[in-house]
Amino acid sequence: MASAAQTTASATPAHHDAASMRALLETQRADFTRTLPVSLEVRRDRIDRAIAMLIDHATEWCEACSADFGHRPHELTMISDVLASSGALKHAKKHLSAWMKGERRKAMFPLSLLGASARVEYQPKGVVGIIAPWNFPIGMVMAPLAGVFAAGNRAIAKPSEFTPAVADLFAKLVPQYFAPEEFAIVTGGADVGQAFSQLPFDHVIFTGATGIGKHIMRAAADNLVPVTLELGGKSPVLVGQSADLSEVAGKVAQGKLMNAGQICLAPDYVLIDQAREQKLVDELVASASAMYPTILDNNDYTSVVNDRHHARLTAHVEDARAKGADIIVVNPANEDFSAANGRKMPLHIISGATDEMTVMQEEIFGPLLPIRRVDGVDGAIDFVNGRDRPLGLYYFGKDGAEEKMVLDRTISGGVTVNDVIFHVAQEDLPFGGVGPSGMGNYHGFDGFKTFSHAKSVYRQAKVDVAKLAGLKPPFGAATAKTIARDLKK
Repeated sequence: MASAAQTTASATPAHHDAASMRALLETQRADFTRTLPVSLEVRRDRIDRAIAMLIDHATEWCEACSADFGHRPHELTMISDVLASSGALKHAKKHLSAWMKGERRKAMFPLSLLGASARVEYQPKGVVGIIAPWNFPIGMVMAPLAGVFAAGNRAIAKPSEFTPAVADLFAKLVPQYFAPEEFAIVTGGADVGQAFSQLPFDHVIFTGATGIGKHIMRAAADNLVPVTLELGGKSPVLVGQSADLSEVAGKVAQGKLMNAGQICLAPDYVLIDQAREQKLVDELVASASAMYPTILDNNDYTSVVNDRHHARLTAHVEDARAKGADIIVVNPANEDFSAANGRKMPLHIISGATDEMTVMQEEIFGPLLPIRRVDGVDGAIDFVNGRDRPLGLYYFGKDGAEEKMVLDRTISGGVTVNDVIFHVAQEDLPFGGVGPSGMGNYHGFDGFKTFSHAKSVYRQAKVDVAKLAGLKPPFGAATAKTIARDLKK
């Protein structure tokens, strides 16, 4: 198996057409089959090289990401992409030997008494395709890779065409750390992505928009490829009656403005009663202003990724304004964004949002925060349940009974209580959506299982069980006894 030193001089070209991508897939699958079983040492070595590729080139990753966004804080990329991914890889390496042991299961009574045994063995599936989005363009390749490598698979990844500098860096660095039979990168536009999704992988994981996820699933269906879809969704914030509004505002503002709101788990909108709405708005303005007293020249503030997304967000604001919402622009330094040569956009609080506004109909993915008035937590629960199930849900409050009611009566991919987003950072919790916000999950042991085949292994007792139980012809008294016993309620 190739080591980092052996692969440094090799070069894996970017594969831009269906034929070359299929050839790469077949090469990986053939080498995978030839080298089975995949040992603990091989898996750990691949994980180590993935960690090294991130850490050795941390500054380059940050620079490439900032170039793609127009501006993105190096600290943000370091935390959300480099360190989060290396943390996932380190977690997998630490627990890998325990995960690989499989699980003992109970053989049916009375077979267990006769010496039969049952267990589940986790085997790698083969070659996994990773289709990554632009918002966390490094992390959404490397974090899934933790489970992929831990399970013993090979991988081919397609970074987003909206972050070309990051994609080019992947294409440059991956061959320095991995043989093409282990891990490879393909780059290109939507046509390459479409051809990539049609390949007969052994598993595909896609992170991105729900609409694109539907196309991925259709393409995978032609080859019966299992898919993990990490999609979007309008993740709501439910403000309980016992919530501290200052705390709510501080954490929601931080979560909404991280990466300028370009996060699938960003708090999408807030549900609160009208009596407390103005107080929350005031606290949001204060919290956002404290974090970002200036925006245009503030190195801590991320730009909107491209002109198309900036225009889309601006259209949401104008639509909401035209339909009666109050728009509070959090611009503490009174900067002139219209004259700025860039795509930085301040927080826009949309007070009095209604269902007729596009900002309440589509995933926002930007620094816009609608506030929707509801009649208490019961009204908030009804509002959430009347819409697609979200990827995340955030409840704030100190009332245990109210919290339980929210958890029991809503369905979402995951929940963070008294904060936002943080459940995704817990490697020992599965991460995934439900319904339109996704299917399947990964992270930690759940990721290991997602990218593994759980193979049932039953070892028969030494006696002829079928004859003993009357399960084979000629049927007789023993057969009747077995049927009569199992017919009992």
